Amino acid sequence: MSERQVSPAVKIGLELGPVLLFFLGYISTRGQSYVINGTEYDAFILLTAAFIPLMGIATFALWKLSGRLSRLQLVTLVMVVLFGGLTVWLNDERFFKMKPTAVYAIFAGLLFIGIARGQSWLELVMEGALPLTHEGWMVLTRRLALMFAAMACANEIVWRTMSTDAWVNFRTFVLPFALFAFFMAQSKLFERYKTASDD
Repeated sequence: MSERQVSPAVKIGLELGPVLLFFLGYISTRGQSYVINGTEYDAFILLTAAFIPLMGIATFALWKLSGRLSRLQLVTLVMVVLFGGLTVWLNDERFFKMKPTAVYAIFAGLLFIGIARGQSWLELVMEGALPLTHEGWMVLTRRLALMFAAMACANEIVWRTMSTDAWVNFRTFVLPFALFAFFMAQSKLFERYKTASDD
């Protein structure tokens, strides 16, 4: 299937929509529990069970519209299925809270491996979407690897030391905004290392 352009609004909606729906479901059901087949489940667990197929549907829709999926999107989906499935199966919300840590740690680890090999795997994943020189890609990759590592640590601290309410807010709003702010803060890098053809 050939790659097609997708409206940025649609792309953002498909990527963040499931997370926002999870948040809305959580604030409307927090503190509630339900008994299914003799087992009591917190609303958080049931929302996680609903989030897994919702994330799958959103990812599939993005693939159908664009004709491709990035490796980052695929890894994220696999982690959602794995940690979400463990959460529901074991009836333990901690696994779902660990998921962002695992995702960001994997991303950071892979980027650091590429850096150690003198390669920017970020450039390979993004397939030259940004007009940067190789040196620029390496600088951006190092910064993003550190950012992912910091986000993984921050998620661990929040879910282990704060309430579920605090973690849900952190996951829904703080982490996406932090990543957005990170890329906005790279404007000088983009200007300094842009390719000659971009002039």
